[in-house]
Amino acid sequence: MEKKQEFGGLAWIIGISALILFACSSLRHELFQSLAWDLEIFDQAVYLISQGKSPISSFIGFHILGDHAAWILYPLALLYKIYPTVYWLFAVQAIALSFGALPTWYLAHQAGLKDSQALAMAFVYLLYPVIFNVNLFDFHPEVMAVPAFLGAVLAARCGKIWWFCASILLILGCKAVLSLTVAAMGIWLLIFEKRRLYGAIAIFAGITWFIVATKTIIPIFGTEAASIERHIGRYSYLGNSFSEMPQNLLNKSGIIFGNLFSTENLGYLILLIAPIIWGLSLQGITPLFAAIPSLAINLLADYQPQKELLHQYSLPILPFLLLAVIKTLATGRGWLQKKRTIILWSLVAFLSLAKFTYFSGKYLKNLDNWQATREAIALVKTQGTVLTTDELAPHLSHRQFIYLINRDALPNNFNIFDYILINTNKPGLSMSKELASTLVGKLRNQPGIQLQYQRDNLYVFAKN
Repeated sequence: MEKKQEFGGLAWIIGISALILFACSSLRHELFQSLAWDLEIFDQAVYLISQGKSPISSFIGFHILGDHAAWILYPLALLYKIYPTVYWLFAVQAIALSFGALPTWYLAHQAGLKDSQALAMAFVYLLYPVIFNVNLFDFHPEVMAVPAFLGAVLAARCGKIWWFCASILLILGCKAVLSLTVAAMGIWLLIFEKRRLYGAIAIFAGITWFIVATKTIIPIFGTEAASIERHIGRYSYLGNSFSEMPQNLLNKSGIIFGNLFSTENLGYLILLIAPIIWGLSLQGITPLFAAIPSLAINLLADYQPQKELLHQYSLPILPFLLLAVIKTLATGRGWLQKKRTIILWSLVAFLSLAKFTYFSGKYLKNLDNWQATREAIALVKTQGTVLTTDELAPHLSHRQFIYLINRDALPNNFNIFDYILINTNKPGLSMSKELASTLVGKLRNQPGIQLQYQRDNLYVFAKN
């Protein structure tokens, strides 16, 4: 009876968490803080799929499967058939991130933890800073892989093979590179958990999908140049292709060690383990074997967002950090043992590293022309081609062609666009205020284009 009541309480906690996350991501979007990269890309792709059109992103210039082979976007498009809105993506993300607390709770009980400790582990998961932070950073399909990883481990330990296979399938559909983590999880299940069948399935599925995705799907649906830029451009010092990188990892050990043992990586590791350092021990460290691919990818990258808790890159590591903590507690070790102190530590970590303060500062910077921005967007009444800036694009992505104003490659002919929207005061990431003002002046004198709206530095030009 007590466990049933605890489950009921946890269900309420998960529901409240999902509502909070959904409200925060929606509010950020309404405050025009969403960005073209990556929200517009996924929103446009899912919308086009729902309309029966080829999901070729006009931003990246190729089919969405050529990006990360994330076929999970296709079933997500069913939601857009009910009603096409980006808020479906926010809802799915909030529910997926919050739902991870449930398998965490089950895994804790399965490991023999006390009821209070199991509930505390659910809070450890929900209060881990990357959960809140990644929810604010637009939308990424791999958020659905977090509860799926935890669910896969739970299924393996419970002997539920079809549940396990379904979880693996879901993970692989979120992002091609997660196949490496799936394979590593398989090795961990095989060697350390003695779940030979489940380990073999994960190893085979992970390796097979990685080969299929990188050698077939991504090259066919994408382009070679785009693949290099988007997938291995952050590792250019290791080579210019997927085949070169493993060789250079062995042959250029000096460069590798120089990049691995850096102050940036040390700071990243401290951020990563600080929220759960109280529950790590040598006795419980084996689950971290499965996190090695994702951790190595982040440590080797020459890209700062992969070395912080603001973005999605640390998500695949989180399930195995939690499993390591659960195993530590199950052996009677760990600095903290009581529910109150565990939750208190997690709360302090959340307050220190979660970016909720953005709502009292950074996200309010557009309030001075918020109404003008809404009015400008409302003037785009057709499915015509749009040229605009980073922060406006996610609100106009339900069309086949939408482009960002790029300071390095301004169009020669502006008459190919049905609408051009510019905020000269906040022109986004792709151009300066000076360039935005210059562009507005040029458009005023452009034949065939007229100024349709002007207010608070917001300009809407439309083709005659």
